[in-house]
Amino acid sequence: MTKARDVQSDSENAAKASRNNRRVVTICLGALAVMGAITAYSPTLYRMFCSVTGYGGTTQRATSNTAKVLNRTMTVRFDGSVAQNLPWKFEPEVTKMDVKVGETALAFFRATNLSDKTVTGQAAYNVTPEALGIYFKKIACFCFNEQTLKPHQTVEMPVTFFVDPKMADDPDTNILTDVTLSYVFYPVASATADNTSRTAKSGG
Repeated sequence: MTKARDVQSDSENAAKASRNNRRVVTICLGALAVMGAITAYSPTLYRMFCSVTGYGGTTQRATSNTAKVLNRTMTVRFDGSVAQNLPWKFEPEVTKMDVKVGETALAFFRATNLSDKTVTGQAAYNVTPEALGIYFKKIACFCFNEQTLKPHQTVEMPVTFFVDPKMADDPDTNILTDVTLSYVFYPVASATADNTSRTAKSGG
């Protein structure tokens, strides 16, 4: 009799565990569906989510730097590239620099429009390792706005940044000594369309 009750109890426990597992899977699938919908239908919300959380190595914006400078050095590497359909050359002026954690630093990138037309671009950016995204703070950056270059124009593009000392208190980042800041410039199609529209209206 006891053995029969034990078998029944085991069966009930297995059924309960199975229901719980299905519930967890359903919740996870629902969350993935919501994230997919946000990504597909609201890129702006997705970018806001990344900018707040540092997800995907997205860097943060800061109005100023009031952080304490630590006696600890980070090597910041720089990388720049362009999309295939953007006729620019874009690269960092220096490929790396050593900065103290909490120290405000300034780096420059150089962009050249290789075409015979005025072209507008916008830079996407992130850092690796991705865990440092939430601690990599930019005070000013060319990536905050669209950039327009005239035919064969070359410009220097500055970025002012610091690494938040709070990274030293995070077990996921406190042992890191290197970070890479990467940019990819993409053409801004709307700018081209707007220019074409204005030219057509003015009869030019």
